[in-house]
Amino acid sequence: MKNLKKKLGLALAVTVSTVTFATAYATTSVPTAATTSESINVSSIRNDEPTSDRINEYKKIAMYYYWNGGDIQQAEKEIFKGITLKGKYDVVENAFKEATLLDPYNLDLKFSLASTQIIQKKTSEALQTYKQILNLEPNNFNANLLYGAYSKANGDDSSYKSSISNLRQIDSRKANEYLQKLETTDGIINEKLNTAVPANLPQEDHAIVILGYALADDGSMRQPLLERLKAGLAIAKQYPNSKIVVTGGVPKQGVTEADAMSNWLISQGIEKDRIILENKSTDTVENALFSTALLEKEGLKDVTLVTSASHMRRALTAFKEATDFYDKMNGQNNDRNFTNVVYLDYPSIEEAHKVSNDEILVIYRDLLRTSGIWQYPGLQR
Repeated sequence: MKNLKKKLGLALAVTVSTVTFATAYATTSVPTAATTSESINVSSIRNDEPTSDRINEYKKIAMYYYWNGGDIQQAEKEIFKGITLKGKYDVVENAFKEATLLDPYNLDLKFSLASTQIIQKKTSEALQTYKQILNLEPNNFNANLLYGAYSKANGDDSSYKSSISNLRQIDSRKANEYLQKLETTDGIINEKLNTAVPANLPQEDHAIVILGYALADDGSMRQPLLERLKAGLAIAKQYPNSKIVVTGGVPKQGVTEADAMSNWLISQGIEKDRIILENKSTDTVENALFSTALLEKEGLKDVTLVTSASHMRRALTAFKEATDFYDKMNGQNNDRNFTNVVYLDYPSIEEAHKVSNDEILVIYRDLLRTSGIWQYPGLQR
C-alpha cells in the first residue's frame, strides 16, 4: 500500500506539474489533460489502514483517472472487484462511491460523485445523489441549485420550480442572481450561429478569441482546431485592428494549444504583436475565466468568439458569466458585446441550431462551474 501511495503521489505530482492547473471538459467532448509517461500500479486498498488514508487513496485514484485514464482491467481486478468498468469515468465514479461508503457524512464526496455522474450523462443517478445531500442538509444552497438546474435540463419543470422556491427561502438575493444567470443562458442557447464574418464589428477595443482544441499526442493540431483557426483568420483579415486571443494551456510534446495556434497565425501573415496567448487553461471554463482576465488587462471591450458550432453555446455561456464576475469583482459594468463565428461541425446550419437536452445539461454545468461552484470540491473546478 505504501508503494501505491508513492506511485499515486508521483503520478499526480507529474500531472499537476505538466498541466498548468485549471478546469475540465475541454472542447467538444471530455477534458483532455497532459499525458504522462508515469504509469500507475494499483493494488487493493487494505482495511487495516486509517479511514482517512483509504479515502484519500480513492480520491487520488479518481483524480488520476480523471486526468490521465489508466489500465481499466487492472482497476477492475485490483480495486473494484466484481464491477465491470467501461471507461476512465467509471473508475472516477466508483472511486467516489467507495469513498462515500467509507464516509457517508462527507457531502463533498457526494458532490464529487454526482459531478462524475453528470459528466457521464447519468442524470437520474446524479439527481438521486443530490437528493441524498438534500435529505441530509435541506438548506444546502449548492445542492438545491444543482438539483434544480439539472432537473430543468432533464425536462422536469416541477422539480426545478420546487428547487427555486427552496433557494429563495435559503438566500433570496443569491437565488435571484442565479435565476438571472439561467435566464441569460437560455437566451444564449437560442442565439443564431454565424458561419460568415459579421459586418460592422468594432474597429477598436475589439478582440477575436479563438478557442483551443486538444492537440494530438505528437503536438500537432487536429482538424477541428485548424478549422477554428481558419475561421478566426478570416475575421482577422477583415478587421486588422482587432487583437487575437488564442486559448489553451494543455501541453503535448512541450507545446500548448495557444503556442501552436499563435505559430500558425504568424505563418499565415498575422503580426505577432496582435496575438495574445492564454496558455494556462485546460477547458472551456478556464478558457473563459483566464481570457477574460486578459481582456480586462488589455482594455478590450467587445469580443467575437470563434469555435466549433457544437461548442459555441457553451463557450458563450462561460464567457458571459466570466465577464459578469469580473464586472462584479471590479465594481464596473463593461457591457461587453459578444458576437460569434463558428466552424460548422454539423451537416447543416439547421442541424447546428437544434439543441439537445444533453447539450443543455453541459451548458448549465459549465455555467455553474464558471460561477464558482467546483465540480469536485477542493480538488478540481
